[in-house]
Amino acid sequence: MRLTTIMGWLVVLAGFYFGLSYLLNGDGAAAGFGIADPTGYYVVKGVRDIAYALTALILLLMGQRRALGWVVLADSIIPIGDCIAVMTHGGTVGYALAVHGSAAVLVLITAALLLRETAPARPHAAQAH
Repeated sequence: MRLTTIMGWLVVLAGFYFGLSYLLNGDGAAAGFGIADPTGYYVVKGVRDIAYALTALILLLMGQRRALGWVVLADSIIPIGDCIAVMTHGGTVGYALAVHGSAAVLVLITAALLLRETAPARPHAAQAH
């Protein structure tokens, strides 16, 4: 299995995990997010993560690896925004960078690897002479 396939699946699984965590146990999930007073954003965060995971899952299952790379790149704004939110709403810079900054780096690496892939060579049909 390709490294990027594994990383793609991790993106999908992480989105579902975090999204469902916020929808099913918002207080518990919020504590791990890093914002001191997270009241009111559980559903927004949960739905956002599930939507992102579904988008990545659809592209991954359809074999649209280049499109997945672009979507992952575009959605790297999510962990970057999360990092900024933690730093500006009561969380520590260290925590923000360790949790959300590292996630942003992994998402950007995944996007770069997906976008650098070349399509597998297709065998040429034998030409009739």
